Amino acid sequence: MKNPLDPRHKKRQKIIEDLFRESFHDQSIGSEAKLIFSNLQIIDENIKKSAPEFPIEKINKVDLAILRLAVYELLIKKEEPKKVIIDEAIELAKEYGGQTSPAFINGALGKIISINYA
Repeated sequence: MKNPLDPRHKKRQKIIEDLFRESFHDQSIGSEAKLIFSNLQIIDENIKKSAPEFPIEKINKVDLAILRLAVYELLIKKEEPKKVIIDEAIELAKEYGGQTSPAFINGALGKIISINYA
């Protein structure tokens, strides 16, 4: 993230908020978040492979929302370079997650890249 006002970063922030909100309540969400939820089986399968010691239901909800967005962008949407997606996910983890979130997100996405792009 070079600029916090970057429209792509702002869009990702909104999607993370939608994904997080949906994990607690059945609320209206944006179209991009709906696309992510429609691909949840593939996305969560990849998250489970990348972090087998952390069951999906035990992952912090914010970290899970960030991972789901990043995995969606990496494996399904494929519009941005992998490095950009990972850097953005780490920045979102710094902004929304806990102290260990950036390292966890980076490690999980690194494994997903190595599994799917080997």
